[in-house]
Amino acid sequence: MDELQSKKIIALMSGTSCDSIDAGLCEVFPDLSCKLIFGINYKYPEHIRAKLFQIFSGHAGVKDVCVMNFAVGKCFAEACKILIEEFGRPDFISSHGQTIFHYPFEEELDGICLKSTFQIGESAVIARETGCTVFSNFREADIAAGGQGAPLVCFADEKWFKGKNTAVQNIGGIGNVTVVSNECDTFGFDTGPGNMIIDYCMQKLFGVPYDKDGKIALSGSVCESFLDCLMQDEYYFINPPKTTGREYFSPEYIDNFLKFAPQNPSDVIASVTALTAKTIAASYERFVYPKTAIDEVIVGGGGAYNPALMKILRYYLPDYIQLKTHEDYGISNNFKEVMAFALLGYCCYYNIPSNLPFCTGADKRVVLGKITNP
Repeated sequence: MDELQSKKIIALMSGTSCDSIDAGLCEVFPDLSCKLIFGINYKYPEHIRAKLFQIFSGHAGVKDVCVMNFAVGKCFAEACKILIEEFGRPDFISSHGQTIFHYPFEEELDGICLKSTFQIGESAVIARETGCTVFSNFREADIAAGGQGAPLVCFADEKWFKGKNTAVQNIGGIGNVTVVSNECDTFGFDTGPGNMIIDYCMQKLFGVPYDKDGKIALSGSVCESFLDCLMQDEYYFINPPKTTGREYFSPEYIDNFLKFAPQNPSDVIASVTALTAKTIAASYERFVYPKTAIDEVIVGGGGAYNPALMKILRYYLPDYIQLKTHEDYGISNNFKEVMAFALLGYCCYYNIPSNLPFCTGADKRVVLGKITNP
């Protein structure tokens, strides 16, 4: 292997909420630390985003997936160009892509395992448009090695927070936690819905894409009987490693339970916000505390900016656990996952295995990512 050197990397991430493409110019160092130089949130064009949600809903054909793969690649490239115009060309680009389907189940057809994942945002388009080498498709190698292809950010969490007994909790569309401890190997899993159900209910009940500053949730009251019903979903009781996504917590899933929701729309938002917080806290009680003590929970992602969600999470966590955000450690709440995928791109460049089997369920450590040259 070549001697490790610092690299300037544009990393790209579009999460489950599909609210924007997060693009960040990062510098990754030989000790695998990472610095965010500058980040932007590049909004999808209106009709592109609408088409993505059509695909998410299952009301799209093969043609739609095919054309959107290239269209999203073009959008990713445009986000890169903004950074390149300001800072110059990076050493390479690292793109997570946009997940349109994630199927981490052991189902078989004719004896062949169907476990799979699919991210779009064609890397050849990004490479052509920017003139940069692109590292992409990080999840597939882990699935090929028997894992679930997620969560992958655990690798960065272990590098950046080792030496603590901490739960590093991302709250994006889906919630996922990495447990970094001095008492056991690093492990992680998806805790359940993050902002996804809140956002869907805000759009459906209030006609806006999200609960800005948690104001609607703070104005409502949690319906405990409704919340208790939602907490009985079987996903929350499955032992890790486990992952989930929009395929499970789908619009049909949400519409079904909204039939039994409280009449006051603000109470609905308060209750589904509490669902995110309580599923996080309950997952720690079931799967984390029996393995290791935790001194602090460090929250990142969009949920860290929701005061209502953070207030309710504080209520559900034991008093002795400190609740912090990534900002307390000099890491952007908004661009933490971008930084993590910059690290994964760096590891792919240097042929360093970057999955953690205790987190994904893979049977071995493997190098993640594929390479596309311009």
